[in-house]
Amino acid sequence: MPPDHDQEFNSAPTPFGQSIARMFKVLLRPELVKWRFRIALAFFLTVISKGFAVIAPVFMGNGVNRLIDGETASAGLSFAVFFILFAAARFAANGLPYVRDGFFSPVTQDAQRLLAVDAFRHAQHLDMQFHLTRRSGALNRIIERGAGAMDYLFRFLAFNIGPTIVELVFAAVVLAVFYGVQFSLAAVIVIVLYSGFTITVTEWRNKQRRAMNEADTRLRGIALDTLANFETVKAFASEDREAGRYDEAQQDYNSHMVKVQQSLSVLNAGQELIMTGGLLAAVLLAGHGVISGEMKAGDVTAVMLMLLNIYRPLNILGWAWREIKQGSVDIEKLFALMDRKSEVADAPDARQFISGEGDVRFDHVAFAHEGRASGLKDVSFTVPGGAFVGVVGPSGAGKSTVLKLLFRFYDPASGRILVDGQDIRAVSQQSLRAALGLVPQEVVLFNDTLRFNLAYARLDASDEEIMAAADRAQLRGFIESLPAGLDTKVGERGLKLSGGEKQRVGVARAILLDPAILILDEATSSLDSTTEQEVQAALKEAARGRTTIAVAHRLSTIAGADMILVFNDGEIVEQGRHQDLIAKDGLYASLWRRQSQTSDGAEDAILQMADV
Repeated sequence: MPPDHDQEFNSAPTPFGQSIARMFKVLLRPELVKWRFRIALAFFLTVISKGFAVIAPVFMGNGVNRLIDGETASAGLSFAVFFILFAAARFAANGLPYVRDGFFSPVTQDAQRLLAVDAFRHAQHLDMQFHLTRRSGALNRIIERGAGAMDYLFRFLAFNIGPTIVELVFAAVVLAVFYGVQFSLAAVIVIVLYSGFTITVTEWRNKQRRAMNEADTRLRGIALDTLANFETVKAFASEDREAGRYDEAQQDYNSHMVKVQQSLSVLNAGQELIMTGGLLAAVLLAGHGVISGEMKAGDVTAVMLMLLNIYRPLNILGWAWREIKQGSVDIEKLFALMDRKSEVADAPDARQFISGEGDVRFDHVAFAHEGRASGLKDVSFTVPGGAFVGVVGPSGAGKSTVLKLLFRFYDPASGRILVDGQDIRAVSQQSLRAALGLVPQEVVLFNDTLRFNLAYARLDASDEEIMAAADRAQLRGFIESLPAGLDTKVGERGLKLSGGEKQRVGVARAILLDPAILILDEATSSLDSTTEQEVQAALKEAARGRTTIAVAHRLSTIAGADMILVFNDGEIVEQGRHQDLIAKDGLYASLWRRQSQTSDGAEDAILQMADV
């Protein structure tokens, strides 16, 4: 059984280090070679800025020592020079990261774009079953969040966490060399305690935040549901009951919110206690050094400033840890998407499809959709090139499955499908589909212009070619009646067009593609009688001179077919021309009589209403 796609994206997480290493590998891609100098310069400036951050307090300490000792410029550098060096080093430490961010921004944006486009392209090439079992909005969020997480994680790990560790190493060395190893140990111990406490409490707070978010979701759900269904609420006089449900949900949310706020107070207070304790310990050690004559008052100032510089980035550690964890989850989901293999893939040695007369052959084909016991069972038939073949049968008989297999949206479980003598699994999907034109039951259009939608099969088509196809699809008059003509926006999913207009756009699109084989999947079943006649005329024009396979709900639309295939329960139970099948008095004849009676009944009802 194929995997559950939702479960697959929530499976055992990839090790954090593996995901981060894979993320950084994006920077090594050939497309980013042009940014290599900026990448190297960014890391260089980051390290240099941390060096200035560590050395700046030393300059301040020396300046204070000069003031206290009363030394003049003749005895060495004056206090003013040390203070100037302190200001310059501090400015460099804080200013260089802004310079780095300014010129490094195109790098992260380009890397983010590459990752998002790769994931989007990969998702487009995944099999039909994958897309049928995934919500498009959820898939889009996986791509957006994953690409955004890459940008965030890269910046934070490369320019915050990493440099902070570098600064700690620099500071530990400087403290040990200039003031004593005890200060290095004090700094390291405080950072370890601070980090451990912050991560532990943040994990605890994350559980509380998840509970609060669930309570918030319930609260908003009740509010929106009740307000949207106000008529039902009033009809059952349930206003007070709904207010009571809202109150209970609000109390539950408030309770969780209080816990989250209280836990934040615990986190902040604990962080301040550890940091202040560390500073106190360092100051006491420095004071003891001054009394013993091993240190000067300026050295105390330098030690305090250095420790404050180290501790400052730790203030956001709790928030950063939560964001890093969320970012790692998002990037893992994106990589899981990109690692997924399509169940319908081109063979390594796939050839280009070569169009011929357009003959189609199903050779003992069997297939069943995921989660369904029934499907096609040992189906065999041949469609000669240039023939018009109708495919009919009850709902769920396997009609549309035949078309999906022909387009290779799925691969059969057994058997093979040949088009112009070529096994469709041996040719590339792109070249195969270029030879197949589809007019579906409901033509869904992009929220763009008529020109874009008409030329979707051939984006390089000229306006003259587009209008020629529109003319054959009986759409020219409609287009010329529009003030903006081909530049008219059709709206989301083509909602600004009527059903018949959308269908004719689909027909014109197929004509413009000029395929060897035209596929009609109940192309007129959702239209009214008048519109159906207009679209049928367009379809007849589109089918001229090419193989046409039409799945039909209304049997009248395929009554003139060269051959009709009658499906039932995944099998071909009858085949032949219309008159022959009527004479057999089998399933096709039964379906024909039923539709004829329904049509006659509808006409009688209309006449009776007219008499009234």
